[in-house]
Amino acid sequence: MKKKLSALFLLLAPLMLLGQEAAEQGIDEKIDAAFGWATGWFVQGIFYQIPFSENVNIPWVLFPLILGATYFTIYFKLINVRGFFTSINIVRGKYDELDHHETYDVAGDPTPGGDSIETIAVENSTGEVSHFQALTAALSATVGLGNIAGVAIAVSIGGAGATFWMIVAGLLGMASKFVECTLGVKYRDIEADGTVYGGPMYYLKKGLNSVGLGGLGKVLAVVFAIFVIGGSLGGGNMFQVNQAFQLIENITGGEASFLYGKGWLFGLVMAILVGVVIIGGIKSIAKVTEKIVPFMVVIYVIASLFVIFVNFNMVGDAFVQIFQGAFSPEGVLGGAVGVLVQGFRRAAFSNEAGIGSASIAHSAVKTKYAASEGMVALLEPFIDTVLVCTMTALVLIITGNVAAENAGLSDAQAILLTSGAFESAISWFPYVLTVAVVLFAFSTMISWSYYGYQGWAYLFGRSKNMEYIYKIMFCIFVIIGAAASLGSVIGFSDAMIFAMMIPNMIGLVILAPKVRDELARYMKAIKKA
Repeated sequence: MKKKLSALFLLLAPLMLLGQEAAEQGIDEKIDAAFGWATGWFVQGIFYQIPFSENVNIPWVLFPLILGATYFTIYFKLINVRGFFTSINIVRGKYDELDHHETYDVAGDPTPGGDSIETIAVENSTGEVSHFQALTAALSATVGLGNIAGVAIAVSIGGAGATFWMIVAGLLGMASKFVECTLGVKYRDIEADGTVYGGPMYYLKKGLNSVGLGGLGKVLAVVFAIFVIGGSLGGGNMFQVNQAFQLIENITGGEASFLYGKGWLFGLVMAILVGVVIIGGIKSIAKVTEKIVPFMVVIYVIASLFVIFVNFNMVGDAFVQIFQGAFSPEGVLGGAVGVLVQGFRRAAFSNEAGIGSASIAHSAVKTKYAASEGMVALLEPFIDTVLVCTMTALVLIITGNVAAENAGLSDAQAILLTSGAFESAISWFPYVLTVAVVLFAFSTMISWSYYGYQGWAYLFGRSKNMEYIYKIMFCIFVIIGAAASLGSVIGFSDAMIFAMMIPNMIGLVILAPKVRDELARYMKAIKKA
């Protein structure tokens, strides 16, 4: 109980400062000022930038993410390359027979507190969603505004060469996703009714306990749970709906728009739609994402390919710019290191490899082999970064929309920049892109609601009352996010998302040998099939 109360206090402490603000301020300003004052130290710490040269500052969070991804790539002998086609075959259902089992028998000892059964031995366990559904649920949380707006900002700052390093970082990130999602399945909890609870909270606690680091595991699990709740309400919720509304407002006329000043109305509609989906849990979320995500990605890629085809004569020059800019940039802020940093930063911020969030969705998969879902998960950074982000960058480069003066654009403005690039070849595409952005935001929100709830359930219990409290709170934050300008609140929640990396990466490195054993077991099963 003390652990639960302490965690709740940490989450609500910034809100207690609202009463100290001046009465003449609006509620937006009150909340923003209170959060800015109370959490500024945390945000600055997470996003602290190490000065590398006069023009280049490198966020320290990039080091563990990229170094960790490189380590896992080497440790697992290029699993991101040699396991690629196996991953596709798993999603296609080629190895489904390996997972078929007639009975459901839980395994392991009761979790402390007796609320569920551990499934460290997953041979006889079940799940809630298919490999494809788990993949789309996790992808829906990463494929979104970052792929459209973030790439535009990255190539504006780092030039065309940033695209090359974005691809490299995406390829490396595939190994991190493999590790964390394998662990997510291996150490998940399954209730008597089949409901799955998984993610870093569980593999940090149970996995580290299995190697004699139980005390450290418990602390890291609680810290991660706190961070994932905060991240779900802000970066996975308020930021998404806020940017989607700003885009719609701009597309429909800005201050002359019939929606101007009616963010609350947009937020209310989105909150109702989100609520209808998330009330059904991961099964309901997966049913929606398995339809939305492929549709969004296919439409976006087809449109990108059309722009590339129309400007086919410029494609060769675009790749020349990308490769030359990656190694010998001229006139680009910060030179070669600046280009590398922008590419790596955008990839890491987009695909969330090493953050741990995706393992929560993947832990709900129906499988007997933990490594099978790790293999599926390594496709995420490839689709999110290598495919979608690269398409965006190519469209921007080909249409001449890479310019240093665009470096200071907000996400909403950067989306308009990307929209204009598509419009040069497809006059009506800005309207399609607007719909896509709303769908991107919607799918991201419903997936992050699941992530946040898993952290909430870990800290405060799995009762229906606790579930409804979180989900109602999440929907209220949808309305707040659309109606208010809460820069500090969103900045704080973004910092919490990247703070998730700290406990998660510690666990991934320590538990890598466990993942290696799971991979060997699964590959042996495939060879026998």
